[in-house]
Parts: sequence; C-alpha cells; structure tokens
Amino acid sequence: MAQVLEFKLPDLGEGLTEAEIVRWLVEVGDVVAIDQPVVEVETAKAMVEVPCPYGGVVTARFGEEGTELPVGAPLLTVAVGAPEGSSGSGEDSGSAPESSGGSGNVLVGYGTGAPAARRRRIRPDRLDRPVTEAPVSAAPMVKAPVLEAPVVKVLVADASVSEGPVPVVSPLVRRLARQNDIDLRRLAGSGPDGLILRADVDRAIRTAEETATARAPQAQAPVEDRAPAVAVAAAPNGVAAAVDAERIPLRGVRGAVADKLSRSRTEIPDATCWVDADATELMAVRAAMNAATGPSAGPKVSVLALLARICTAALARFPELNSTVDTEAREIVRLSGVHLGFAAQTERGLVVPVVRDAHTRNAESIGAEIARLTELARTGKLSPAQLTGGTFTLNNYGVFGVDGSTPIINHPEAAMLGVGRIMPKPWVHQGELAVRQVVQLSLTFDHRVCDGGTAGGFLRYVADCVEQPAVLLRTL
Repeated sequence: MAQVLEFKLPDLGEGLTEAEIVRWLVEVGDVVAIDQPVVEVETAKAMVEVPCPYGGVVTARFGEEGTELPVGAPLLTVAVGAPEGSSGSGEDSGSAPESSGGSGNVLVGYGTGAPAARRRRIRPDRLDRPVTEAPVSAAPMVKAPVLEAPVVKVLVADASVSEGPVPVVSPLVRRLARQNDIDLRRLAGSGPDGLILRADVDRAIRTAEETATARAPQAQAPVEDRAPAVAVAAAPNGVAAAVDAERIPLRGVRGAVADKLSRSRTEIPDATCWVDADATELMAVRAAMNAATGPSAGPKVSVLALLARICTAALARFPELNSTVDTEAREIVRLSGVHLGFAAQTERGLVVPVVRDAHTRNAESIGAEIARLTELARTGKLSPAQLTGGTFTLNNYGVFGVDGSTPIINHPEAAMLGVGRIMPKPWVHQGELAVRQVVQLSLTFDHRVCDGGTAGGFLRYVADCVEQPAVLLRTL
C-alpha cells in the first residue's frame, strides 16, 4: 500500500518568508529519489533548487511557474511505498515509516526524518487525486454540490479560503484561470470531492464578463449623473488609478530592495558629502600593474578592486564607519572585520554580493573575489549567505555613465561610498590647466555613528589615495 506525503516549501534561511516558483524540474507522474531537486525557486536573495526529502511518484504539484508561495505552503505530494503488513483500510494512521524517511540533507529549518505529525493514508483508487478537499470556511454556501447539476459558486474571501492546496488536477485549468484573473480559491468545484473542473472556470469567466458588460452602460453615463466615487477609482494610497494602469507586484529581488531601502530611509538619519578627485595617477598605476610581465605578472586588476582596497585602508583609519546601530539597546556596534559589499546590477535587479574579510585581502585577491561573485550574480546563482553580512558598501554607479549620486545606505550598515565615472576634464595640475582623469566620490553616512568631521576625513583619505596611490604604501 502506498502513502501520499506532502512536501511543503522549507525554510530557506536568512529570514526569508516566501519564494516564487521559477521552474518545475519534475512533472506529475515522475519518479523522484530522496534529495532530488524538484523545483527551482527565486527568493528575495537568490535562486535555489529545492530538493524533495521523499522518494516516490509525484502525484500533484501546487502552484504554477510565477506563483509566489509562503514558507510552509504545499509544494507537491509524493506517493511513497509502505512496508509490508501496513493497513490498507485508508484510515488515518501514525507517522510515516522509517523506510520512507528522508536523508536529512534538505534546507535550513526543514528536517527530512519521518514526520511526527499524523498523515492520511490514501487508497490505491485515490492515488490519482492530488489533494484532499481544500479547507473552506463554515459558511453554508461553501460546500460543493454533489448530485445537483454543476453550478459554479464564488465564495466570499475568507482567511481560511487562502490556506491549503487548491483542488485542481489539470495544469490547463490552472493556466486558464490565471490568464483570466480567476481566483481558484474562491471557486467551489463541481467535480468529485469538490474538484475544480474546466467547466467551473469557464462559468466563472462568463460570469465575470457578464458583470463587466452590465457595468459598462453605467461607466459610459455622464459624469454629472454619477456619484463622484464612481468617476475616478482611487488607489489605497489615495492616488487616482487609471483604468489601464499596470500593477507590478513588489516581490522577489525588487520587493526585497524596496523593503530594505524604505527601512533605511525610515531608520537612518543619513547625510552625504562628496569631492572631486584627480584619478590620473591611479589609472596610470593600474595600467602599469596590468602591463607587468615575467615573475611580477599576475591577473588583471580592476579599478573597482583598487577602490575596494582603498576603502579597507580608510576604514582601518576611521573604524566608526564600519559599524551598525543597535536601536533597541541604543548602542553603536563597532565591527572588527570588514565584509565589503559591492552593488551589482543584474537582470533580476540590484544585488549586493559581499567580499568576506576584505580587510585581510590585497587588491589582487579582492579583484578575484569580485569577479567570481559578479559572475554568480549574473547567472543568478548567488546563495543567500553571499548576499548578507556586509559591513560597508562600495557603489560604482559610474558604469551607468553618471558623475554623482546620493546613494541610500544598505541597512543596517553605517556608510556607503559612491563612485562616479572617470572621464577627462579640465583640472589645475601643478599650477597649470591640464586635462586630467577626474572622478566624483560621494560618501553617505549614518549621522548617529559619527559627525561630519569623521566622514569628511574618511572621504578625504580616499580621495588622497586616488590622487596619490603611493599613500597606500604606508599600509601595505
């Protein structure tokens, strides 16, 4: 006798509470092994392949590609074999047998041992059904008709309606509902055990179209004949929303960025100072380093790597900026190590990979780590651990062809250095007007951790190192 086990979206770590399904790696009916990746999901921090802790036959998948699921929501169900002598009565039994347990190698916070909770055994003739009845509210109109003619019912939204799997087998039905903005959780199916059929979705679509048609004459009536509230639909913020306006969900990387930047602006009293610097000597030093041959030759060093090394030297002189604020304890926490984040723009949005222990690295080592992390960012393979734990951020917005910016601090850090484009400009050099390679540097800092004198001293030291790279020799 087989037993159907439900695999829920595990805790992916780093405080993540939801994930978006990017790509299913298995189909219903496929045989999966323990710890085999079954779905690729995108969190606010990275793309993750989720392994299944059970081995058996996939009987159902919950959620189409593009669906966002909270941690703990069902991902799929798997029919696993039961040991000989198990009851075939179909009644509730104890926990899964030891033989069907997982390996214990799944993600943070999700054990794969035999589940302690009671599981429902499914009769063989019901294995082709993906889920049991979806939980619904106790309202009288919730129950689906069994013997009557199929009539679709639209239920009132309820907290209980949004929980549990939707009783739909066919991916076609799910796709049809998604394309027509039909909420399957608000439909009572006319199939066996409340199963939602295509006919149910078709009726819901027709009902929605008839409702829209009925409202059309009212929408075309003169403005003065209608109530003012009907003339313009107002968004929750009180902003007038156009009928054809596009609404884009704030989720995934975009949602995480929005939350973090909003929190930074809310909690951190930031200030910005900036300075122009002559980067001609720095560019000449970089060219000489990369042109070296023989025993002194090595990997190419980028401008970003040199600026990162300058930052670590500056933070050693001004450790106030390598800190964070514990608001609950009302304390400034000064950090001993420098974990340097750098802003990287990818197709998934802005991410900030972190170079661990940057204060112990030279320019060549920092450059190699930046290159490695950048490649992982472009392919969407950065892990959550590689995107968290930074203590200071370097933002090279010059790659976008702009000179200056007032960057928002990467909460909970205390400062961020911004670097504009390096370009030829008129500059007074040794008392004469000359064309030099000039860059604008900006420092945004948390005014709680230091005053302007400290921030100005940090930025001036960075500018001095850019203009006279030999200054760095003191710290090498």
